[in-house]
Amino acid sequence: REHAIILDAPGHKNYVPNMIQGASQADIGILVISARKGEFEAGFDRGGQSREHAMLAKTLGVSYLVVVVNKMDEPTVQWKKERFDDIVTKIRPFLRKCGFTIKKEVKFIPISGLSGANVKEEVSESECGWWKKMHTAGENNTDKGTLLGLLDSLVIPNREATGPLRIPVLDRYSDRGTIAMGKVESGTIRPGTKVMVMPTRNIYKVDEVYANEDPVSAARPGENVLIKLNGAKVEDIRRGYVICPKDKPCRAVNKVICEIAIADMPEHTQVMTAGFQCMFHAHTAEEECTVTKIFETTNAKGHVIKGARFASVNMRAVVMLELGETVPLETFTDMPFLGRFTLRTEGKTVAIGKVQKLPPKKED
Repeated sequence: REHAIILDAPGHKNYVPNMIQGASQADIGILVISARKGEFEAGFDRGGQSREHAMLAKTLGVSYLVVVVNKMDEPTVQWKKERFDDIVTKIRPFLRKCGFTIKKEVKFIPISGLSGANVKEEVSESECGWWKKMHTAGENNTDKGTLLGLLDSLVIPNREATGPLRIPVLDRYSDRGTIAMGKVESGTIRPGTKVMVMPTRNIYKVDEVYANEDPVSAARPGENVLIKLNGAKVEDIRRGYVICPKDKPCRAVNKVICEIAIADMPEHTQVMTAGFQCMFHAHTAEEECTVTKIFETTNAKGHVIKGARFASVNMRAVVMLELGETVPLETFTDMPFLGRFTLRTEGKTVAIGKVQKLPPKKED
């Protein structure tokens, strides 16, 4: 039997940092979009929350995005195929731009949350005559008629149980010892082993491991765990730290060379130049950062400018970022979940990016 953990991320733009916390633990993202006239348009117009959530979901590493078109039974929609097709057609190009491979990673399904149609039981043909033919033919990248059936059929790729241990810490608290909370991204954690916490390089013994609040003998990638660390004080563990094996820790750096795709800019700053400041969100870490150098930019037509002085919306750029404090990171090529990030400022997601290069290792 499989078990799933549901994390409900808030939709309001004031709570995007909380949404980032939830999405950083997820393997599958379900983007709920309203089919009601005017509501879809508000969420997907420039600055709408559906756009930002889709972009962040890809950056934070979800393997699949299930786009659920809700409120299909609403009086302005009445299960019309034209409305569903219109929404799917408008969303596809944007999701492609976010980096999703539409055919493999994105699924579209119409539902009614109020009546439960297509959630567990398929909608009746008298109410919606076109959906059965559509999913039987495998259109919209699914041959399953219901949301639960679709979720059951998804296989999560790249689970490296034998790889080096990596657990980004989401939170910590004290309960007869210090408990760290996070999701196993790589490797396997067992009680009795010694682990290193980056970037402090402190070594602790794992007393107990809990999954769903039950003690377990081992936890593998994909599991959300609680880890009791012997000898750690609450102030020794912070959100954004990463639990690693002591012989193969991840890097902790305050400078990175990375490739970014600029999606938006603050109202009073139309271009990004050296000196631009924003918040850097990677896995569960959040840190202030400054763009210190722009190496090159690529515009929408593919024209590359080496040594560019600025970058603007819809451009890709290779830049150097300087972080306020050291953050545990890896290159995107080595470990995608520790190598992708988001830049945010003034309540907007400015850019999504991936770490290309880390500074050379210092000899101990």
